[in-house]
Amino acid sequence: MNVLLCPFSDAGYLYPALAVGRQLRRRGHAVFPLVRPGAAGVAGEAGFAALDAQEYGGVRAFSVAWWGETGAVQYRAVTRAAREVRADALVTSILCHGAILAAEALDLPVVVLGFAAHLWTYGRGGEGERHGGAVTRELRLLELLRLYGLTRERAGLPPRRDLRRDLPLIGSGLLLRGDPALEHPGAELPEGVRHVGPCAWEPAADPAALHRLTGQVRRVGKPVVYVHLGRVFGGESMWPRLNATFTGGPFQAVVERGRSGEPRPAPGADVVVVREPWMGPLIELSDVVLTNGTSSPVLAALMRERPLAVAPIGSEQPLLSEACVRAGVAVGFPPGPGPAGDGVAALGTAYAGGLGERVRELGARLNASGGAAAAADAVVAAACSARASAHDGRPAEAVTATVPDGPLRTDIGAAPSGAALAGAASPAHVTVEGGGWAHASAASDGIGPDRGDP
Repeated sequence: MNVLLCPFSDAGYLYPALAVGRQLRRRGHAVFPLVRPGAAGVAGEAGFAALDAQEYGGVRAFSVAWWGETGAVQYRAVTRAAREVRADALVTSILCHGAILAAEALDLPVVVLGFAAHLWTYGRGGEGERHGGAVTRELRLLELLRLYGLTRERAGLPPRRDLRRDLPLIGSGLLLRGDPALEHPGAELPEGVRHVGPCAWEPAADPAALHRLTGQVRRVGKPVVYVHLGRVFGGESMWPRLNATFTGGPFQAVVERGRSGEPRPAPGADVVVVREPWMGPLIELSDVVLTNGTSSPVLAALMRERPLAVAPIGSEQPLLSEACVRAGVAVGFPPGPGPAGDGVAALGTAYAGGLGERVRELGARLNASGGAAAAADAVVAAACSARASAHDGRPAEAVTATVPDGPLRTDIGAAPSGAALAGAASPAHVTVEGGGWAHASAASDGIGPDRGDP
């Protein structure tokens, strides 16, 4: 069959889709990545001839920084590309509402690649999440449905009604890249949502750059912390804390600047700043991984059995960070300005080895999971289900949640957490209506090292 990959072109979304595409290609399927121009080289390194999204009218539509604003543009670009390649199935990213709508309009199955953990309301359970977790999940789902409705309206599509309100967002199935241990204890994922494990692929490291960096950290001689910075969401920069922690202390840092803006290392700080489209070799060079709590560095660290320190700032970062702490694979790191000792103490706890057993256990499960191969199975299953439905004459809207394996227990290896909070009740039917949207900031058209997980 022909499969169109249409995720965001930011690395945190594109790389997993390319991993799935490579698995599909090994099985003899034709795979076509639709990407913004700056990502064509990365798609080429993965072995694909990319389709230029701009040639299909998709200007800015595949940059996550513009995701809430350009959904209708993405819808039209994906529709045109899918028709041109005669696609039998689509693979896209979470938040790519335009691609999901294109699949609906073309009556095609679409598999959605998610983050390491589920972000919305659970199918059942989940009460007792700390810091209002259940309420936060509900509000996030409602906001996504609002933006999805706005995209439908801008694309000229009528509102739809569903027996389950999250169905429009999961397509033929929402695949999470983590492990059930990263969900709240006792919670069940909604039908059509399941964990497949990491869909791991990244460009090969530059041997010369890696050799220079290895020599530099060995000369310093201190334990290495790989720091992967994400978006600050209008909050305070982590650089004051990093400078305090890595100046005159027991650790040195290799800092991937990611989406964090201009680096500000202090003179005398044991800090090396890098900007690379790969992170695996840098994690292997390190003893601890410090992250804001985004999926790609968390999964990459656990797969390499590195303990985590997490410093969430905004958006979905607190959810995954808390899940990692609850699962016993991470410690909290203070993100804002403060005494150097606080950061050093947190890293010292992670480095001391107390997290080792849980890190190795979860890392082994992630490495043994189906990952990209399981995701490719889901794409094939969704396409087969759609073909069978067409043959039987059933309407397309009757075919939902085609990914196998229904509600999944998520109480593996996780300890109970904080005060109980009841989740909000869901209405039987929800009509998605349009609404307003705030202006998003511009994003670079290049791929860079930006993993792009919000």
